[in-house]
Amino acid sequence: MAVECAEIRRHHRVGIKDIAGICLPTNVNFQSPAYSSADTEETVEPYTTEKMSRVPGGYLALTESFEIMTVDFNNLQELKSLATRKPDKIGVPVIKEGILDAIVVWFVLQLDDEHSLCTSPSEESCWEQAVYPVHDLTDYWIKPGDHVMMEVSCPDCYLRIQSISVFSSEHEMDVGKSFTKNKDLLSLGNEAELCSALANLQTSKPDAVEQACVLETTEIALLNNVPYHEAFKMAMRKVLSSLTPEKLCQATDAHCQDSEMSCGSGQNNSGQSAAEPFYVLDVSEGFSILPIIAGTLGQVKPYSSVEKDQHRVTLDLISEANHFPKETLEFWLRHGEDESAVLQRPKSDKLWSIIILDVIEPSGLIQQEIMEKAAISRCLLQSGGKIFPQYVLMFGLLVESQTLVEENAVQGTARTLGLNIAPFINQFQVPIRAFLDLSLLPCVPLSKPVELLRLDLMTPYLNTSNREVKVHICKSGQVTAIPFWYHMHLDDEIRLDTSSEASHWKQAAVVLDNPIQVEVGEELVLDVQHHKSNVSITVKH
Repeated sequence: MAVECAEIRRHHRVGIKDIAGICLPTNVNFQSPAYSSADTEETVEPYTTEKMSRVPGGYLALTESFEIMTVDFNNLQELKSLATRKPDKIGVPVIKEGILDAIVVWFVLQLDDEHSLCTSPSEESCWEQAVYPVHDLTDYWIKPGDHVMMEVSCPDCYLRIQSISVFSSEHEMDVGKSFTKNKDLLSLGNEAELCSALANLQTSKPDAVEQACVLETTEIALLNNVPYHEAFKMAMRKVLSSLTPEKLCQATDAHCQDSEMSCGSGQNNSGQSAAEPFYVLDVSEGFSILPIIAGTLGQVKPYSSVEKDQHRVTLDLISEANHFPKETLEFWLRHGEDESAVLQRPKSDKLWSIIILDVIEPSGLIQQEIMEKAAISRCLLQSGGKIFPQYVLMFGLLVESQTLVEENAVQGTARTLGLNIAPFINQFQVPIRAFLDLSLLPCVPLSKPVELLRLDLMTPYLNTSNREVKVHICKSGQVTAIPFWYHMHLDDEIRLDTSSEASHWKQAAVVLDNPIQVEVGEELVLDVQHHKSNVSITVKH
């Protein structure tokens, strides 16, 4: 079925044109891996997967469920023809108005005439659903009377849903809502349809050749995270202002305001050309526009550590669209291709004003070797320079969650036809469950959130690598897990919450081997240890 789903949208489409005063050019086409797989020779799954019943914010069905294809696994000839036959064209009537974000696919596995397994969102099963995000429509809004058109095929044994378009109720065929290529217009049918379609084609020439930029879904969600970029901009401006003579600081602030008014007008070099620039290094993982944002803050020389050529070209195009001089942004790994040497001086006689590190992985876990990177970074900062984030506070709470228990280990023999497989399978369970959406986790909180750990990147003697935390019980029940998340402090006033709705980060949880019965008013003592980027949390009896 076709669905509207804000969570899928923010992970697969960049929905904003301005990020902290930086304009995203129209000739850059950000794509998620599921979309780009159609144009690559590599074997990439042309879909992502979601547990739609638990997707944050829920979803709205815009069409009835419809059958895509039937496959008879006892028919050898049919199986052979799957990979070679022409795509099937499907048109589905729209029953509710909304934003077309994805086609969601599931299966009914007919075991015999009487027994079947269904993986639909409405069924309680271990399966997720396949999600085919919709891209490149000029208008994603659809309404009853419209038809969602698509082509379905299995050319490489992957189910592919392509050429998604909208047959509008207002026009014979509104090609402006379609990303079907021109050659596919011939498939529209009779001459009247074709003439109508051609009449609706947009004839304006594009501003420039379109640059495709494939980003991971977490990178797209990060680009859509406005509070994240605004927070970094404020924090960087505060640091640079503290390092800048008052007169220059005023000029920089005035430029920043002008830049925001005109959506990123580049650097203002008048009166500053003789000044030594501030050096800013962004070594966060993946695609990041923070160096370009830093470049709007006055006489700054930003360095990016992105490695993929496609990402570098995209950052250059964004710089160009915001009227940055070409030499403003530099790519750090060009200076030393060895990634392990990325943390070094910008020049032999210079030091960094700001170094941006990735402390938390999108999965909700702490980045490996982050404290070692912080130690090196502190040695490379000029006086008054800062590492971002300056410190991180880890928070957690006690919960009762049967869902986490059942998903973390095999429970008993009742569900495995009496076979005792739990002792063997459970040897491979992990102590920490990552990639959780805490807001949607079926659970009962038994305590209020408490601070578990402090990771200080600027002041290492404030770190707490081993501590005991007393937790007051607010509700009676069985403690089965300890979910946790982080507050990343860029400074004492500006922080990012990895559990917020706009966050691109997920949360994680420690699942206890044995539930602990607790009563209101009791206290549990947690032993929290941090060693070599790994956190362990145990309950002291």
